[in-house]
Amino acid sequence: MQKKTTTQPRRTFLKRSALATAGLGVLSTAQAYENILGANDRLNVAVIGVNGRGGGLLQAALKVKNVHLGYICDVDTRAYEKHVGKVKAQGIKGRAPKGVQDFRRVLEDKNIDAVIIATPDHWHAPMSLLAMQAGKHVYVEKPCGHNPQEGEMLIAAQEKYGKVLQMGNQQRSGPVTIEGIKKIHEGLIGRAYYGKAWYANSRGSIGRGKAAPVPDWLDYDLWQGPAPRTPYMDNYIHYNWHWFWRWGTGESCNNATHEVDICRWALQVDYPIKVSSAGGRYHFDDDWEFYDSQMVNYDFPDRKTITWEGYSCNGVPMYGRGRGALIRGTEGSMLLDRNGYIHYDRQGKVVAEVKEKEKSATTDIIGIGGLDAFHMSNFAAGIREGGELNSPIVEGHKSVLLCHMANIAQKLGRTLETNPENGHFLHDGEAMGMWGREYEPGWEMKVD
Repeated sequence: MQKKTTTQPRRTFLKRSALATAGLGVLSTAQAYENILGANDRLNVAVIGVNGRGGGLLQAALKVKNVHLGYICDVDTRAYEKHVGKVKAQGIKGRAPKGVQDFRRVLEDKNIDAVIIATPDHWHAPMSLLAMQAGKHVYVEKPCGHNPQEGEMLIAAQEKYGKVLQMGNQQRSGPVTIEGIKKIHEGLIGRAYYGKAWYANSRGSIGRGKAAPVPDWLDYDLWQGPAPRTPYMDNYIHYNWHWFWRWGTGESCNNATHEVDICRWALQVDYPIKVSSAGGRYHFDDDWEFYDSQMVNYDFPDRKTITWEGYSCNGVPMYGRGRGALIRGTEGSMLLDRNGYIHYDRQGKVVAEVKEKEKSATTDIIGIGGLDAFHMSNFAAGIREGGELNSPIVEGHKSVLLCHMANIAQKLGRTLETNPENGHFLHDGEAMGMWGREYEPGWEMKVD
């Protein structure tokens, strides 16, 4: 038996939120002054989704000067209770955060300046949109959207509502990565023309799901949110949703986003002219709907190419690393990962190696890494000072779009021609039919 729904459709929530926010307007003079961002530069933030990446992002936020954690939110009551307790035990950043199950309570609180979103992928864009409409700045984990259309809508929403919107591809804020990319752009390896990205892990089977009662700690209806409803199965939550089209985006958007983004940044390219993908679900016969082995090729204007190889279930590394990006140029190459870069000459001899001062994990990051803190600080500076973001949504969308393209090309089993001006598929109505998604009625995304 499924847990009773608590989900309100989007249109109902927006009306209710406006009334509730108005009702929060009466504060004492001292409290009102304390909560004005310009008065003391304090940022009041909330973290939504703490069963995985959110836990690390929460700790990263607490490392940023003058950040106050107002809420920890998750549809799993056990998750927010755990992290509320952890923050209390740390005894930092003022009063203890409130734990809530419904993110809409967070958006209704006008004292919250920004939200950090680390929910399942299908919630990233709809929740970011609602947050901006409620007047909040947003740090959203990658991918910024469940499908290409959602990324485009977030760009439009950011322009309309004028809020700071940072995507969580944290290597963009790594000082040594920034240094390496700058050297590439200055011609250290000549004309950079090829980027090779990869990811390897040793994931197990997710088995065959069985119908089961919804756990009493989970609001499954709210967990589904904008996705069309489906009965609860015992192998969906918490991590395996990544491998189902209804909620996830496969290993491509789950991990390729990071290194494909580094390649695109290094080569200074935007949208490709052609995309192809080969691979499949090879390791296990189970409910996994995406691909555990995938080899993707992107051709760009000006004779440039990016490839990505993803191996979800075979962890043999490349270049001694589980993940990374190798940029080749006419005068040499540069290998970049989350811990630094290596510069090679054209014969493959190491010229220089520079490492980040703080290490970050190389596969799935659950805990905090050095890059998380840098990226969160950049987000806070964007809010406080209007500083330039390292991963604004316009750039984040381009890299995520490449990963969506990979999934679509693989699913359709053919090479796709694309418009280098906006990334849309050319001469292929079936591919463009996968540009967006079907929403649960009442939860459709709308940039009003």
